[in-house]
Amino acid sequence: MKNIISKVILGSLVVGTVGFANAQKIDAKAKKILDDITANYNAKKNTYFKFSFGSGMKGQVTKTEPGIYYSAGDKYKLKIMDTEQIFDGNKIYNINAEDMEVTIAKPNGSSSMFSPINYLTSYRKDYNVTYNGKKTVNGVSTDFIKLTPVKANGLKYVYLFVDSAKKQMVKLEQHGTNQDVAVIAIKEYKENQDLDPNMFVFDKNKYKNYIVTEL
Repeated sequence: MKNIISKVILGSLVVGTVGFANAQKIDAKAKKILDDITANYNAKKNTYFKFSFGSGMKGQVTKTEPGIYYSAGDKYKLKIMDTEQIFDGNKIYNINAEDMEVTIAKPNGSSSMFSPINYLTSYRKDYNVTYNGKKTVNGVSTDFIKLTPVKANGLKYVYLFVDSAKKQMVKLEQHGTNQDVAVIAIKEYKENQDLDPNMFVFDKNKYKNYIVTEL
C-alpha cells in the first residue's frame, strides 16, 4: 500500500503534459461536461474535499485509505496516511512522516501534480475521450467518461465519473498497463472557506530532523 501511495504522491495519477502528433478524438458531449466542471472549479476561491483512495490489481480494489485535499488556484495540499504533499505554485513538497523525509521538486513532464482535477485540463492534449453514458456511483447519477492515452504513458485508461448537475467530480479510476488500479472516490465538498494564509506554505522549521532532498 505504501509503495502505491508513493507512486500517486509523486505524480503517477496525473501524467505530465506531452506534445503529441497523433490524431486525437474527443467526444463533443464529454468535452462539454469536462469543460463545465473545469469552469466551476476555476470560479471558486478554494475547494476542499475528503476522499477514499483505493488500490489493487486486475481491476479489483483490495485496500482503501482516507485522504483530504485543499486547493486554491493552482496551489494545493494533500494528505494520505503518513504522506503529505504541498504545491505552493512553484515547487512540490513530498513529506513522508514515517521515513522522516522531504523531497522537493519542480513539476515537469515526468513528475506532475497529484490533483485529480488536473485530468480536466490534461485531457485536451493527452487523451482520446469518449462518453459512455450514465452510471450510478455511491447513490449519485453520474456521467461516465473514458480517457484513453493518445501515446503510451503507463496507463491503459482512466474513468471519470462526474455529477453534471453539481458540476463536480465524484470518482476517478486509473487503470495501469501493468494491471494495477487506483481509485479516488470524492466526498464531502466544501468551497470558498476562510483558509489559513499559510495553508500552502512549506515551513522547513517543522522538519529540522528530516532528511531533505531537493531534486
